[in-house]
Amino acid sequence: MASTGRRYTKDHEWVQLDGDVATIGITDYAADQLGDVVFVELPAVGRTLARHATFGVVESVKAVSDLYAPVAGEVVEANEALAGEPELANSDPYGSGWMIKIRMSDMAEFDGLMDDAAYQELTKAD
Repeated sequence: MASTGRRYTKDHEWVQLDGDVATIGITDYAADQLGDVVFVELPAVGRTLARHATFGVVESVKAVSDLYAPVAGEVVEANEALAGEPELANSDPYGSGWMIKIRMSDMAEFDGLMDDAAYQELTKAD
């Protein structure tokens, strides 16, 4: 599998870095497990998140799941398109279905996340 440059959490969130800004969303695996997403609640811009803190909620036809910050920092953008089109989390989880962007406070946290190969192993085990 070719590297995407993304990193992943065991909670099935992905992180993509652009400088010190991390774009975060749920993986296609998570979207598939959830089923059709019908509502997404995201934090306000300016909110500071601790690593592993709950930053929002994804509601699907099957379940309600908390979202956890894979890295610490300040929310600089939330994907407002998800308010009107929560299904983007299913149809394009790595593109237009991203959740939030965080200006990271500790760049080393990114290196502690799983790479593509490790995440593939995790989801294979499920």
